[in-house]
Amino acid sequence: MAAATTIDVSRLSKSFGQVNAVSDLSFRVEPGQVTGFLGPNGAGKTTTLRTLLGLVAPSSGTATFGGVPYRDLPDPLATVGTALEASSFHPGRTAHDHLAVYARSAGVDRSRVDRVLAQVGLTAVGKRRVGGFSLGMRQRLGLAFALLGDPRVLVLDEPVNGLDPEGIRWIRGFLQQLASEGRTVLVSSHLLSEVQQSVDRAVIISKGRLVYEGTLAGLETGTRVAVDAPDRAALLSALLAAGADVQQTADSLVVTGADASRVGEIAQHAGVPLSHLAAEQAGLEEAFLRLVGSDTPGSPS
Repeated sequence: MAAATTIDVSRLSKSFGQVNAVSDLSFRVEPGQVTGFLGPNGAGKTTTLRTLLGLVAPSSGTATFGGVPYRDLPDPLATVGTALEASSFHPGRTAHDHLAVYARSAGVDRSRVDRVLAQVGLTAVGKRRVGGFSLGMRQRLGLAFALLGDPRVLVLDEPVNGLDPEGIRWIRGFLQQLASEGRTVLVSSHLLSEVQQSVDRAVIISKGRLVYEGTLAGLETGTRVAVDAPDRAALLSALLAAGADVQQTADSLVVTGADASRVGEIAQHAGVPLSHLAAEQAGLEEAFLRLVGSDTPGSPS
């Protein structure tokens, strides 16, 4: 495996007709950790991943691997491993043959086929036809395909979707192992509860826009102050100038490291009238739901 590579999404937007699936989205995914790409169904996750992988063209902005668009990578399979659909296999092929076809077309040494099957625990069923595989086995085969070129980056769409608890535990440990090897791992999910034990950082989007980027510790239980004003930009500027730690959500600013009294003082000193000020205690799931607000399925994901 070559040197580590970051994922960089910068001011990315994508529209389908009148529907804005992704709007001015920016975030970075660093090597050596598992980053969760989170948001409800329809939030824009799949559109972002498909744009990142060159499957759709952005309306504006960029999505790159170490500054290079996917289409310009000299050796894509050795840079990026992807698993976007667990069911996209020819049912009549064996697991080994499925991987061998891709290895041959990409110029990957056939020894990698046996190696990745062993890596995901499918050696014993490598000669079985994929049509008889369970969902969990298909997820593992998808991961084997993603690892075929020994890539520096893994982009995985809903890898734990529909799995039983044992399968979820296995994938959690496997993702952490990949990150510990210095790889950049981006995992999408519409449920925080499915990935919270395996991700180190989270990028959360709602309605195509970024609503949170940071560690899960930033979402953990603790006292926070939710505050808003008719002039939210002026309030944000005042809070940042005072050294407050501020996250922008769909419907307010959330301040940590300062109590409600201090937040009120900052706003008053800056001459910014407030429309909302409340201290609150939030758990991870509650914080996630607050961030994504009333986002619901129905638009392109």
